[in-house]
Amino acid sequence: MEPIKTEIVVVGSGPGGYAAAFYAADLGKKVILVEREKVLGGVCLNRGCIPSKALLHAAHSITSARESERRGITYGPPSIDLPKLRAWKESILSRLSSGVGQLAKMRGVQVMQGRGYFEDSRTLRVETDQGQQFVKYDHAIIAVGSKPAMPRDFDLGNPRVMTSTEALELEDIPENLLVIGGGYIGMELGTVYATFGSKVVLVEALDSILAGADPDLARPVVAYAKKAFKEVRLRTKVGKMSTSGKQIKVEFNADGQKKEELYDRVLVAVGRSANADDLGLENTKVSFDEKGFIHVNEKQQTTDPAIFAIGDIAGGVLLAHKASKEGRIAVEVIAGQDSAFVDVTMPAVVFTDPELAWCGLTESEAKAKGIEVAVARFPWAASGRALSFDHPEGLTKLLIEPDTERILGVGIVGYGAGELIAEGVLAVEMGATAKDLALAVHPHPTLSETIMEAAEAFYGHSTHTMVRKKV
Repeated sequence: MEPIKTEIVVVGSGPGGYAAAFYAADLGKKVILVEREKVLGGVCLNRGCIPSKALLHAAHSITSARESERRGITYGPPSIDLPKLRAWKESILSRLSSGVGQLAKMRGVQVMQGRGYFEDSRTLRVETDQGQQFVKYDHAIIAVGSKPAMPRDFDLGNPRVMTSTEALELEDIPENLLVIGGGYIGMELGTVYATFGSKVVLVEALDSILAGADPDLARPVVAYAKKAFKEVRLRTKVGKMSTSGKQIKVEFNADGQKKEELYDRVLVAVGRSANADDLGLENTKVSFDEKGFIHVNEKQQTTDPAIFAIGDIAGGVLLAHKASKEGRIAVEVIAGQDSAFVDVTMPAVVFTDPELAWCGLTESEAKAKGIEVAVARFPWAASGRALSFDHPEGLTKLLIEPDTERILGVGIVGYGAGELIAEGVLAVEMGATAKDLALAVHPHPTLSETIMEAAEAFYGHSTHTMVRKKV
């Protein structure tokens, strides 16, 4: 069979891969998108971002019903129909994946379903159901993502030991669930299962959960977890696990003391590893770092001139929107434009209860790097909108460069923080000052006002909170 020739081949159809393929097609390039799964969208759409947010939304409806009792509105105990809940979740994934496929077709992007394997720096072999197909390309963009990490000591071959992939399938609601890892995946899925009725014990080896977030922003999330979970154990390590009948026996080590407990299921959420195996990259000039991620420069170029890498496989923060941005940068570089991943403001969002989001410089980073900043805060207890839906536990804060008054970072914890952080991203990206935010009229009553009032607090005249006047 004659090889297919194309200008760009994209391997992997996640949010980085399909964003790159679509953008390249929009710029007039001939593009082939290769995906080994039968559905498009990658891990984020099918086994990560989207299904987890769907389940978090379902869980939030239960939490809202419980909280309404103190407002004088009482509902009966929730009844969870797991097959119906799974079907609803799957319908969302199917609709989105189908939409990606339709957009590819409308743009003229050829989609090949099969496993891609690099024969050399200019040839990709695609193993399809119809046999092997060879693709000759000018440039390749690798966007194959990552997978949940499973330490060898935890890999018992027992389905009761889950990664996020299995946890999102929601096979049952275990009575006792152990979550190993206090990062965003462990916290989000722990929240789902705890709300659905599991007694959740979360263990974290470090001395705090959500280690990347500032402590004052993480505090309301920690408070919720301690209330919703059976227990949150910090500075605790899991030694080993073993199958014990229909349960998992787990050995813990905390402060030099060892103990064993039994759990119905265990969720291992200790990070992610690169999907770099069995790609044939040893036949190219692509190189890897010590963790198995592909080396790239600020233009997303690998050490092979013909090959680019984006998203999780390229390391760094493993976020879908980072992958999408990197995909556009790679395409622009291929198209001859002067583009690079430099000084990009990358927001992070944790969809816990309450949500937590930040962008730009954090207060912890500023202290670690010796960067002088002024910090302006606005507590949501002073927000009429937050009080109106009974969630005053939030906080909005700005990190401001003292001399220029430029916004260096924004952090928000509270209901809907993931939506609010976009204004912070724009402020940091555009080099806005605290005065810019303070003078921009925000609608009342909204949570967006907390950003304006945090800026006003910097000048000592926030309407709804009393702060010391700036001298």
